[in-house]
Amino acid sequence: MLVDAESYPLRKLWTRSECEATGRLGIVDLDRHELIDGRLIVKPGKRNPEMWAVNMLVSWLRGAYGSPFVVQAPSILVHPEDSPTNEPDPDAVVLNRSLLEMDRLPGPEELMLVAEVSGEWLGFDLSVKGRLYARAGIAEYWILDLNERRVIVQRRPEDGGYLERLAYSEDEMVSTLGAPDLSTRVGDLF
Repeated sequence: MLVDAESYPLRKLWTRSECEATGRLGIVDLDRHELIDGRLIVKPGKRNPEMWAVNMLVSWLRGAYGSPFVVQAPSILVHPEDSPTNEPDPDAVVLNRSLLEMDRLPGPEELMLVAEVSGEWLGFDLSVKGRLYARAGIAEYWILDLNERRVIVQRRPEDGGYLERLAYSEDEMVSTLGAPDLSTRVGDLF
């Protein structure tokens, strides 16, 4: 009989401060884990298609916004109510001010766009992370869906979800809210 992970008894919900302490002690490798809803989630290893897509996305975003405003794989802060038990690490973010000007992790007020490159984790990225980013009020959330070779663009966060969700196929052009005049062909991101 198969039992899904949600039906197992929860042993420990983690906080950001506990994760930081265990990371400093070398108990948990925080480069390999992501804290989502109090759970330490092992980040899936990046394979060539994922690494390529992340690199292509970051390269295009840096061309559109400038290098100091685009960060690859940062830890970010989310809504204050969610921050104690969440520290997501999206694949790329666009900031509204240079990372060089910040003395802490970027938070919702600095995040113009958050992006994930997703294969087998698409459902998780659409649901769990989507709700987390929407609750934080992040205006734009992109998912590069490796399986369907499309970009899912979510905008207009409200009530823990995004009111607008559009999927762009590999032959379509897509642009961000912050740079609507600069677009790229979706297929060029893969």
